[in-house]
Amino acid sequence: MTQVGAFFNNTAITLPILSWFLAQLIKFINHFLQHRKIDFRKFVASGGMPSSHSAISVCLAAVMAIKNGFASSEFAISTILSFIVMADATGVRRAAGKQAEVLNKLVYHSREIRVDKELKVLLGHTPIQVIAGAALGILVAILFA
Repeated sequence: MTQVGAFFNNTAITLPILSWFLAQLIKFINHFLQHRKIDFRKFVASGGMPSSHSAISVCLAAVMAIKNGFASSEFAISTILSFIVMADATGVRRAAGKQAEVLNKLVYHSREIRVDKELKVLLGHTPIQVIAGAALGILVAILFA
């Protein structure tokens, strides 16, 4: 088998990428249904429901559990990384998004402060968005691994 073939047959790579794509597709479809306009940036944007970061990291952990067992080092490492990703999404990135929202309001009401464009507010996730992303990742692993 060629190196390229081996890459595409590696479910530890392809399934997490699939779960990320599905999470982004859900965001794209939700945006279209809510606003009746197509926004392809939703395929790469952060924030929103479900968390694609959670989906990709938890899918990897689930694939490692299925392929190597719950006692494997691969599962342990990917699970710890998933917890870090999810904690970051609901903690630091969410707090940064809330701070951006406050700063945008301050700039809007100030005559002295000017910026080129508003700060990005949708950086992090609510716990529900993270749980939904994790559930999507597990579902993809179970269905396709």
